[in-house]
Amino acid sequence: MVKRSFQGSLTGIEQAKKAFAHKGWTQENLAFEVNLKTRQPIWRFFSGRPVERHIFIEICSVLSLNWREIAANPPEEFPESKELGAAEFLDIDALVQQVRSQRFDKIQDQCGTLQLLDVTRPVRIDDIYIDVNILEEIASLQWLEFADLQNFTSQEFDRFGLGEVSQTQMAGITAVQTYSKLRVLGKPGAGKTTFLQHLAIQCNRGRFAANRVPIFVTLRDFADETRVAGEFYLLNYICKEFFTCGISDPSVLETLLLEGRVLLLLDGLDEVLHQQSISVVNEIRRLSEKYQKNMFVVTCRTAAKAFNLRRFTDVEIAPFSQEQIVAFAQKWFTAVTKTNIQNKQEQAFEFIEKLDLPENLQFQRLAVTPLFLHLACWVFHHQNKFPTQKAAFYKQCLDLLLGKWDETKAIERDEVYEGFSLPQKLKLLSQVASATFEQGNYFFEQRIVEQYISDYISDLPNASTEPEELELDSEGVLQAIELQHGLLAERVRGIFSFSYLTFQEYLTARKIVASYNLQALKQPLERLVTHITEPRWREIFLLTVAMLRNADFFVQLMKQEVDALAAQDPSLQQFLTWASQKSLAAPESAESAESAAIRAFYLALARTPHLTPYFALVCIFERDIFLDAALDNLVMECESNFADVYECNDALSSALVIVQDAGLHQSLQQLKDLLPNPEQSRERIQTWWQTSYSAWMKQLKTAIAKYRNIQHHWHFSPQQQQVLQQYYDANQLLIDCLNSNCEITDVVRQEIEASLLLPIKELSKREWQGAGAWQGAEGVREMRGQEGKQNS
Repeated sequence: MVKRSFQGSLTGIEQAKKAFAHKGWTQENLAFEVNLKTRQPIWRFFSGRPVERHIFIEICSVLSLNWREIAANPPEEFPESKELGAAEFLDIDALVQQVRSQRFDKIQDQCGTLQLLDVTRPVRIDDIYIDVNILEEIASLQWLEFADLQNFTSQEFDRFGLGEVSQTQMAGITAVQTYSKLRVLGKPGAGKTTFLQHLAIQCNRGRFAANRVPIFVTLRDFADETRVAGEFYLLNYICKEFFTCGISDPSVLETLLLEGRVLLLLDGLDEVLHQQSISVVNEIRRLSEKYQKNMFVVTCRTAAKAFNLRRFTDVEIAPFSQEQIVAFAQKWFTAVTKTNIQNKQEQAFEFIEKLDLPENLQFQRLAVTPLFLHLACWVFHHQNKFPTQKAAFYKQCLDLLLGKWDETKAIERDEVYEGFSLPQKLKLLSQVASATFEQGNYFFEQRIVEQYISDYISDLPNASTEPEELELDSEGVLQAIELQHGLLAERVRGIFSFSYLTFQEYLTARKIVASYNLQALKQPLERLVTHITEPRWREIFLLTVAMLRNADFFVQLMKQEVDALAAQDPSLQQFLTWASQKSLAAPESAESAESAAIRAFYLALARTPHLTPYFALVCIFERDIFLDAALDNLVMECESNFADVYECNDALSSALVIVQDAGLHQSLQQLKDLLPNPEQSRERIQTWWQTSYSAWMKQLKTAIAKYRNIQHHWHFSPQQQQVLQQYYDANQLLIDCLNSNCEITDVVRQEIEASLLLPIKELSKREWQGAGAWQGAEGVREMRGQEGKQNS
């Protein structure tokens, strides 16, 4: 008879104490994790005293230890030597507890750990799992017209169909309690398998469905094992698994099923090969209908929802919320990294803080899926920052979805598009992404995307020329892309999109770069720069410049396009000339990025229209620039509707402290003296504001304009304001491209930085050093026209 209690060996206890110390827990914490009401068994465990067998094993499991290595004289066989038979148990509850006890190790070993991508050791599921939420309405089953989706912005795209617009969510475990037959759908990497493993572990410990026996089946393994015999009997497959735990009497499983005491967890319906899928689905239906009192949970990729499981309720795993992302990151850095506890917590906090920054929006878009959130944590852990070369991260994600994810899980798929290599898959997807993005379509009808696929297939060697065969092949390829990779997703009936806008943007940029690099064509880059004022193309610019082997030509095209925006408007050119003069007047000003930053500062200072000083505002600490900022702030304070004599008096006093020019100092002092005494009555001060304020403000602006050459009235029209805003934003985009770790020669970078925000007159005087002349904005249109004629 196997012992019903275990105690640790001396070396085992020392090993356990080290693992316990690494957790940073108290004995009360450990008791809670083991589901104990008191910490007495924990104390007995660490004291080397006997502890009940199942508690001993669970303590070791929570501490990520092998109980056989910790126990003193562990038994060779775990199950009771006596065979278990259902007839011996008149009490079904006793039978449930006995079966769970004998299968406890089996479930812990099968479901207790995860093998995270690129992590060399298994991670306990309790250390990483985050409760998932469920959407009860499947977005792709909705009926909407294509016109209803055409005006969606990129922000609405990210939310659409992901449960954040109109759908309410419920906790995953609540859905299992609510629906006894449940099919859980989700995209690749959404956490379907992990959810089932969590249910199995919780049931195994009596924390969920405590009156049931958990049974976890990987449907791919079931199909593979039974394919040889040609008999798809799930009951026989489970009986064999029971036999390995010392339960050889088939009546035990039959009794549990008849009494409704089984939680049957069936993972990966989509992973079964097509020729076996019908047999597997029929077997699930048969078993669920014969033993309907049990709980059944099946997981499947959303794209494979066509497999109809009668009387099953379909739900979909919701994307992670902000709270779930935070909780996952905190657990991830604690469980996966090998630094000390404090450093783990600090890095988790820094990850969350930086993920929320606007420049990391693209990572935020992907982080709603556990798979990509894990990758983001992994990259951040090694670099302590998010990669500036985002394209490399996106490529890693795509390589994962296009093959590696199924490979890591040893999934064999049907050869739907036989012979397609990874580069060919990327080329096909790039063509679809580029064509739809250029047309401004985040959503596209099924017939449209199938036409793009058909066009690609027809250009392949030995492709069929029969229209009907091409149509069937296109449908098959679309289904394969949706099922296997999840890159294209059916958002509503008959309407598709890329599952993540980030991938549509990346693949569009990839198409542009491939056309330029491989075919040596300038047209793709020239077409791209025509979109420089369109905000939705911003990410395409940043990805393109990062992926080019040499970005000199591209950033020169961008610079020429930017300068051309304001080239034909005399008023805007006068405005740029004024900003340039101010930058040259600054002490030690030189033709450099710093002088461009000063020009940007003065353009922003003019507040026409609502510009903000994006560029290097550290230059504000230079004395003259600081003075201009203070004087501008003085005017703003005095013009405020809520300004009063105290505020004007204080602002003038602050300005006078830093003014060194005698004439300006005298003028400001005289204006200060004209202000009413703050101690006067409110009525007299109000009278002054009504009778003298306007003239006083005019004198203030005149004095500042005379001595500092600021506070001019530009009187731009709404159209000019729009052009100026586009010009300013386009310059900001150009700067962001230069700062994106792209490959640019020093001479090109320096010339662009030095010539930012210059008027056309000054640009025309400049010339590039070395190969290639600086064309200047005036020659941009002419150069384009000549190249276009030559190409045609």
